[in-house]
Amino acid sequence: MTTDVLLDTVPHWIGGAAVAPSDGPRTDIHDPATGRVLRSSVQGSAETVNAAVHDASRAADAWAATPVPARASVLHRFRSLVVEHTEELASIITSEQGKTLPDARGEVARSVEAIDVSLSAVQQLKGEYSDQVANGVDTYSFRQPLGVCVGITPFNFPIMVPVSMFAAAIACGNAFVLKPSDRVPSAAVRLAQMMSEAGLPDGVLNVVQGGTETAEALLDHPDVAAVSFVGSTPVAREIYRRSAQTGKKVQALGGAKNHLVVMPDADLDAAADALVSAAYGAAGQRCMAVTVAVAVGEAAEALVEKTAERARAFKVGPGAETEIDMGPLISQVAINRVRGALERSVEDGGKLIVDGRERSAPGDGYFIGPSLVDNVSVESDLYRQEVFGPVLGVVRALSLEEALRIVNDNPYGNGATIFTTSGPAARRFTRGVLAGSVGINVPIPVPISWFGFGGWGDSRFGDDGLNYDAYRFYTRSKVVTQRWIEPTQGLAPHFVAAGNQ
Repeated sequence: MTTDVLLDTVPHWIGGAAVAPSDGPRTDIHDPATGRVLRSSVQGSAETVNAAVHDASRAADAWAATPVPARASVLHRFRSLVVEHTEELASIITSEQGKTLPDARGEVARSVEAIDVSLSAVQQLKGEYSDQVANGVDTYSFRQPLGVCVGITPFNFPIMVPVSMFAAAIACGNAFVLKPSDRVPSAAVRLAQMMSEAGLPDGVLNVVQGGTETAEALLDHPDVAAVSFVGSTPVAREIYRRSAQTGKKVQALGGAKNHLVVMPDADLDAAADALVSAAYGAAGQRCMAVTVAVAVGEAAEALVEKTAERARAFKVGPGAETEIDMGPLISQVAINRVRGALERSVEDGGKLIVDGRERSAPGDGYFIGPSLVDNVSVESDLYRQEVFGPVLGVVRALSLEEALRIVNDNPYGNGATIFTTSGPAARRFTRGVLAGSVGINVPIPVPISWFGFGGWGDSRFGDDGLNYDAYRFYTRSKVVTQRWIEPTQGLAPHFVAAGNQ
């Protein structure tokens, strides 16, 4: 029976049931469109973390022993529930995160895609077999789960990022403890409830609410085997360091400064459409959002003009309303960060073409409009720092080679894309750019989930492990070399290694 988990105080989910939090530091969860407090969450204590990890550890062995097709069947039922409850899940996303309903539905759809990839576990977990590597000797390999895995997820994708982590980990036979962002905690509990409804045994998926102290307790727990994180680069670097010190497997995805290079031969209308979509969609609160347009040669003036026209036409308002292009930012802190970035951009010599501070929406929501800054210097704060808001900077370059140098000199390497009608230019860019995801004439180069995903440079620390790559991250390989000998009278059986035949 489904019970309401969207309570005034968001519960944990431990041992297959909602668990009311004990006393502790409390965080208010706001509706970004109104500023109104929706509910609150309580930081999970060390005792709560211990309970969640203990339950996961108890459930892990039995789940690992469950046949892979049976594990996939649970995830298939979970997939059906997610599809059935798309509107409910999208509404939860919009109410706590602020993005528009169409964008929220798109997030749910990408989550379904991640589940689809997890359903291929039967195929992906196949081992390898080599017959007769030496006289009478065969070698084979297979992959086994790690045990208890932890996911620490960001506010900007309350469903997609958690699902991409736990669906793969659970398909591989692990138990999982999820700590969602304390700004958007409700979706995680609803997902855990759906997994339980799909037949997942109690304890295999647990959710602990909280902030930094809760995350640190999970990172330091001796029974946790692996940690997955998506967030800012400073935190990703620290999580990588802290997890590695205790021998945990770790993948930590950090921030980005994603570039879109526009060549003079490009379709400038298509490029401008792509820029406003990639820079201002979801209010710029995406790790793959384009924050820098590199205008090459004579493309610059027309590109800036066309992009400005589209930015001014962007409709800003509550995400739940129809015909809205961009919802609010997540908090007043985010608004202040964007305002400060715009002020410094002008001080550093940038030309503010479209000022989002002049745009708002009725009420007390966290609204700011799209901003476009031309003539941005690569030495400026706007270029060097991740703003994580609807701000697009334009850097000018004289050639493709200069554009490549600009892209590659920045420390991040999540994604980069080029708009051009030249095959040789596109090939030079894709081979030369230092980024994990590369696009040609697409706004955001996020691959479908059957490909791996992860940045380069300061955008990722540790292992690959999202999407298709997750099977290697959430398992470890075991290689068996075997020889079965029929005893010969008078001779003792002995092992003959390859090379000593």
